[in-house]
Amino acid sequence: MEMSYNSTGENEFNSPQNLTVPGASSPVENSLKEPFITPLSNDTLHSNINSPSDSCVKPLCSAASEKKSNKGVKSVSSEGDKLECGWGAFTPACLQFFNTPKGVLLFLCVASFLQGMIVNGFINTVITSIERRFDLHSYQSGLIASSYDIAACVCLMFVSYFGGNGHKPRWLGWGVLIMGVGSIVFALPHFTTSQSEVHFSEETGICSSHQSMPCAESISILSNYRFVFMLGQFLHGIGATPLYTLGVTYLDENVKSNYSPVYIAIFYTAAILGPAAGYLVGGMFLNIYTEIGKQIDLTPDNTLWVGAWWIGFLGAGAAALLTAIPILGYPRRLPGSQRYIIMRVSEAHQLKDGSQETASDPDFGKTVKDLPQSLLLLLKNPTFIFLCLAGATEATLIAGMSTFGPKFLESQYSLSASEAATLFGYLVVPAGGGGTFLGGFIVNKFKLRCSGIIKLCLLCTVTSLLAVFIFFIHCPNMPMAGVTQVYDRSILLESSLNLTAACNTECDCLREIYNPVCGSDDVMYYSACHAGCKKISILDSGKKVYHECSCILENDPTGSAQAIAGKCTSSCERRTVLLVFMFLMIFFTFLCSIPALTATLR
Repeated sequence: MEMSYNSTGENEFNSPQNLTVPGASSPVENSLKEPFITPLSNDTLHSNINSPSDSCVKPLCSAASEKKSNKGVKSVSSEGDKLECGWGAFTPACLQFFNTPKGVLLFLCVASFLQGMIVNGFINTVITSIERRFDLHSYQSGLIASSYDIAACVCLMFVSYFGGNGHKPRWLGWGVLIMGVGSIVFALPHFTTSQSEVHFSEETGICSSHQSMPCAESISILSNYRFVFMLGQFLHGIGATPLYTLGVTYLDENVKSNYSPVYIAIFYTAAILGPAAGYLVGGMFLNIYTEIGKQIDLTPDNTLWVGAWWIGFLGAGAAALLTAIPILGYPRRLPGSQRYIIMRVSEAHQLKDGSQETASDPDFGKTVKDLPQSLLLLLKNPTFIFLCLAGATEATLIAGMSTFGPKFLESQYSLSASEAATLFGYLVVPAGGGGTFLGGFIVNKFKLRCSGIIKLCLLCTVTSLLAVFIFFIHCPNMPMAGVTQVYDRSILLESSLNLTAACNTECDCLREIYNPVCGSDDVMYYSACHAGCKKISILDSGKKVYHECSCILENDPTGSAQAIAGKCTSSCERRTVLLVFMFLMIFFTFLCSIPALTATLR
């Protein structure tokens, strides 16, 4: 019998019936019968089917163990499987254009992009605005952020174990749907609370103004909305769990072995670009006041400003709901994927007790009672365990870098929060995205086997580790009156905050208002009030300048005694070196992510 391939797609056959012959119960059994397997001169049996990675082809079995020729290959029956793309009986011909690995990759990339934008982009961007609007403490906002990880940990084993043996696209589609609902739930508090009422004059915050501000809403009632945010994050975690477990395996099962790293690399690249887009888009929305269309006295650079944090969640939630619809329409396996399952060769660590025979049983893993034995088999696989430990430690570093990287740049070089986030975004996108894609490309280009992949990961990890030593080089902190030095320019010996001095005692400044200004004496002050400034003017560029500052007059020899809103500019010249080494560290960290994942799958 001859197999004919469809020239229009790499994963399609002209006729799925060509895969079966009379008397065979499955395509796998077909592949083990003549003329697909022919004896070689060295008394071994070899497959006639051209493998996508011919350089890695090995004899499938020896003649002496012909009876066990299908060991390690799961029999997958094609009977009863619907290979058309659609929903139930509705399978229009126009949809079959997307019934390919590239079509699946497209929608999964959109889903991973939205997940990254929502969870790692919008959440980190708007958390400060949510704290202001709903009067939350830092530990409460930390609980909101960690609810995503809690949900993922609770659902991970259940989804991976049962979803792996089930209809993966349905698990994926329902997960994206739940994630979209979670985004909408996260935005609900904006619509269920009364409007934010804050009045703040431009003169408020200087020495001559009245410093008290009325509260518009009960604090205790607003803080209870943290439970709604936690619910939204919990739904985010539940919905995203299938995406990075079943989504990766679904791609791997339906493409050639040497194409799999490229597909997975594109998938993860979209997930990395999502947070970058979340930072940029979320930052744009934060320049809009949370109550759209309402006239207020605040400006975005004021500490009482609350941006429109909720717009991004509504838009991303609606996009996730729409993305879930096509994903739910995909079949259990794509047309033509059967030959890739047949040709796939496992490189797993082989145990002496023959446990791999148990794992290769098609009925193994279908029930809960097999879960303990499945975990035991994985724990006995040293390569898999060490790959997981390496991934966990790298994930810890990546999480810390993504969270505190912008704050580190902000404090080291006296940048504003928006400037630091933008600079860090420009750093992460080419380094993280480029490294992720290049890692998958290298595995595909050089057709690396498992041992070669692990050596590549080791090289990348060592290089990234050496780049970490750049953090031993740091810039001195900018002098700040009352924080790092006293107002008479002497070093502050005590660690306690002492923002009050003789020059600003009469101003009765509020510590709750933090609006740093840079004095003409090159010293930062907690606010214009703490600098003793009594007048304000606004330049044509919109920059605010404070005059008649009594605390600056004592230290400024020119006698101008003025301050400009914002932090003083750092004169440290090591920024370029630090950014270059941070780029290398991020690049090599992400360069080994896809190879490590490929080795884990194999």
